[in-house]
Amino acid sequence: MLPWTLIDTAKVPGGGDELRLKRRGSEFSIMLGTNELMNSRLSGSEEALARLSIDKIRDRRRPVILIGGLGMGFTLRAALAELPQDARVVVAELVPAVIRWAKNEMAEVFHGCLEDPRVTIVEADVGELIRREKAAYDAILLDVDNGPEALTREENDRIYDTGGLGAAKAALKPGGVLSVWSSAPDSRFTRRMQSAGFAVEENPTRASTKGRGAKHMIWLASKRTG
Repeated sequence: MLPWTLIDTAKVPGGGDELRLKRRGSEFSIMLGTNELMNSRLSGSEEALARLSIDKIRDRRRPVILIGGLGMGFTLRAALAELPQDARVVVAELVPAVIRWAKNEMAEVFHGCLEDPRVTIVEADVGELIRREKAAYDAILLDVDNGPEALTREENDRIYDTGGLGAAKAALKPGGVLSVWSSAPDSRFTRRMQSAGFAVEENPTRASTKGRGAKHMIWLASKRTG
């Protein structure tokens, strides 16, 4: 078996450990300490995050989507495949190196999706973008950190706490959907979303597109109208 090669490292703003980009043949991995945050062979749950979300807003004209976390682009690519040509997709990525890797070392993984005219990449904290918008988005897709239980930086907890959920609700258009990816279920987070006034669905999803591997969780939280 081919050995892993370290390609680059990057500090997470406000975080502790550094991110490490590794490659083995055509396979890429992004690590934080001993934890693998993502792998180019495992895209199933990230793609499901996009598909399940777009299904909720499929009848909307000129939909505006906010994706928190660029990662390896799996959610972005899946969203573009489902969205109409008049859609607009804003991707917020906090770590500058992740954007650089997407355009250079991992360009083959992204398949040119960053050049899609519907896409705008913003180097920013997605929580900040959410807090400054009102009724701006048809869907907000969050694949930030490890889910509601922050791993890379403590500040990410603010996205998923009561105040963060309230801000996301305000940033959504009526009937819009907040979708959250997590590495594991979290019943407390489900209740927190319900307390924030969302209608919540839990969707356990396998990490692999072949229906194998670890089981992740995707929450679909719809903003009630009226």
